[in-house]
Amino acid sequence: MSHEHEVHARQQDGVLWITLDRPDSRNGLTIPAADRMTDLLTAGVGDPDVRVIVVTGAGGAFCSGADIKYATLNNIPPDAGLAAFQRFVRALRASPKPTLAAIDGAAAGFGADIALACDLRLASDRARLGQRFVGIGLMPDGGSTWLLPRIVGLGRALEMIYSGRMIDPQEGERIGLFNLTFPADAFTERVQAYAATLALGPPLAFAEAKRAVHATYSDFDDALQREAEGQLRLLASQDFAEGVQAFIAKRPPSFQGR
Repeated sequence: MSHEHEVHARQQDGVLWITLDRPDSRNGLTIPAADRMTDLLTAGVGDPDVRVIVVTGAGGAFCSGADIKYATLNNIPPDAGLAAFQRFVRALRASPKPTLAAIDGAAAGFGADIALACDLRLASDRARLGQRFVGIGLMPDGGSTWLLPRIVGLGRALEMIYSGRMIDPQEGERIGLFNLTFPADAFTERVQAYAATLALGPPLAFAEAKRAVHATYSDFDDALQREAEGQLRLLASQDFAEGVQAFIAKRPPSFQGR
C-alpha cells in the first residue's frame, strides 16, 4: 500500500515544504513516512531551485513521535524503525541548505528530535515541545542527547529529559529552544514569509557557515549510535512493557527498574 499521501511536498519562492500528514496519530512517525521525508529532503538538497527547507506537520500537530500502535500492529522490529528515523535526522543535519522546523501544535518524542535537528525552530503560539520518552521508560533516540544540551544548556536539557514535560512557546523562546513564535492563525504565512526572505540570501555562504558551525561540534553520529544501543536495551526491559501498558490503560506507570 502506498504511503505517499501521508507526506506532502510543495515548493514556493525557493522554499520546499515537507509536511507530515497522519491525522489519526497526531502525525505519528512510521518507517514509510520517515523514508519518504528523507527522500524528499534529499531531492530538495539536490534541487538548485530549493534554497530553504521547511519541515512541518498538518492538522495542528507537528509530530507525536513514533507511532507505537502502527509498529505493534505491523510487527516492526524496534531497530528497523529507529534506523529509518535516524536516517532522517542525519539528512537534516547534513543538509547544506537551511532547515526550519515549523512547529504548530505538539512536537513530542522523536517529533521533538526532528525539530531539534533542524537549524531553526519557528513555533506557533499553540506549539509545545517535549522529550516524552521517560513516560514509557525510554530515552531520547533521535540525537537529542547531543543536540538539546547545545541548544538550551546541560541542566535544562537533563531537566527536560527527566521530567518529560512539554515546553510552551513563551518558555521555549526564553531559553532558546524556539527562535521565533508567530500567531497560530497566521502561522503558515508568517513562516513562508520568513523562509522566503532567507531564501534570498547567499546559498554558498549559508552552506559554508553551517559546515563551519557543525565542525565545532563533533561526534553527532557517535551520539546517535550510543542512543540506539541504549534505546534497544530499554526496549527489551520490563519497564518499557509497563510504560506501554500504562499508556494504553491511561494510568500512571509503575516502574521497577527491571
